Amino acid sequence: MQNNSLLIDNTLKSMGIESLNPMQLAVLTANEKEKDMILLSPTGSGKTLAYLLPVLLSLNPNSQKVQALILAPARELAQQIEQVWRSMGTGYKVNSCFGGRPSNGEKRELMVPPAVLIGTPGRLQDHIERENFDVSDIRVLVLDEFDKSLEMGFVEQMEAIINRIPSLNKRMLTSATDAVSIPAFTGIKNPIKLDFSEKNNQLKGLQSYSVKGKNKDKMDLLYQLLCYLGNDSTLIFCNQRDVVEKVSAYLNERRVANEFFHGKLEQSDRERALSKFRNGSCTAFISTDLASRGLDIPEIKHVIHFDAPVRLDELVHRNGRTARMESEGSSYLLLASTEAIPLFVSPEPLVLSLPVLSSMPPKPDWSTIYIGKGKKDKVSKMDIVGFMFKKGLLAKDELGMVEVKEFYSYVAVKRSKVDAVLKLIENEKVKNMKVKIELAD
Repeated sequence: MQNNSLLIDNTLKSMGIESLNPMQLAVLTANEKEKDMILLSPTGSGKTLAYLLPVLLSLNPNSQKVQALILAPARELAQQIEQVWRSMGTGYKVNSCFGGRPSNGEKRELMVPPAVLIGTPGRLQDHIERENFDVSDIRVLVLDEFDKSLEMGFVEQMEAIINRIPSLNKRMLTSATDAVSIPAFTGIKNPIKLDFSEKNNQLKGLQSYSVKGKNKDKMDLLYQLLCYLGNDSTLIFCNQRDVVEKVSAYLNERRVANEFFHGKLEQSDRERALSKFRNGSCTAFISTDLASRGLDIPEIKHVIHFDAPVRLDELVHRNGRTARMESEGSSYLLLASTEAIPLFVSPEPLVLSLPVLSSMPPKPDWSTIYIGKGKKDKVSKMDIVGFMFKKGLLAKDELGMVEVKEFYSYVAVKRSKVDAVLKLIENEKVKNMKVKIELAD
């Protein structure tokens, strides 16, 4: 136990975290009982670190095979889990596998097996069936956001994966709600259940409003609301992918900086949209319910339900993107003249009457530059930062978030400086490599 405490202390030090929150401490305490575990906890609560610490404590440094498998319903969540593990500074190799990119590169990575393997169910099932890695040493299985995996139809893939792993002795399942029953194929029996879900579906810092339009078309109503809200980060939910794209096209016509996101986009387009929203290059982000959980999008001020959610749990997950971790936020339910507030919405939101005229939302303070080199080219975040300071002649407060992906990077630059910076760096090399540099449109 003393070695475990030292390992945890060193991990927290690597992450710059002073102490664990009550939920994370409860998970560690429950882990000592060596039973399966169900953790009910909302997005943004620190649940990823909560279950990664028991995973870390389970690893055998003498094993050269995969020892822990983590299933996630979305590729962005798989990447986020991988990033958290890397930030822990454990020294153990980690990889993530997911659809939307060629599997051959993942197969090459798996030739040197990671101790921890993270992935979406379909891609992991494919690797297992092709015997691209040995499953015989896997002792720990994590089913992250299991309710979302069920909702997205991954039952067959998850069952196939679990049936192929012979030596599991620890299963951990996370969910945002207690609304789903646990299927027998998970093998979870007599688990310890830790309930840190939001009680009564209410977020302490959330203020909810309804906004009623005068006709059936809500596009103008949305624009009017965005003008009223100004330049705060806003997540707009639609129920269908085609509606997401129509809303984005409408906002583009109105010159409102926005990005859209749904499951049918190419991986590169999803990453670009998320990066621009995270770094403040756009303040309006339109998505299906795919963005209600799992995505690393901090500091969201407002949630707009362009389409009303169909079920209560969808409302809870959407609203859970704001007013997180003791912060304050607002949600807005847009209603056409023919629509009513769903019966499951309780308490009833306050009615917001919008002013007839408002100034259009100001342009974001930041713009995003695309640099066509990434991790696979041995380019690091510090390489990009140094390049932007030296060649782009930027001051410290003129450079924003830098994200280095596998094959390219995104850099936030003050909008007032971006044209001058692009001229300065357009023919420059990054680490002596010719590179494509352009505005990320």
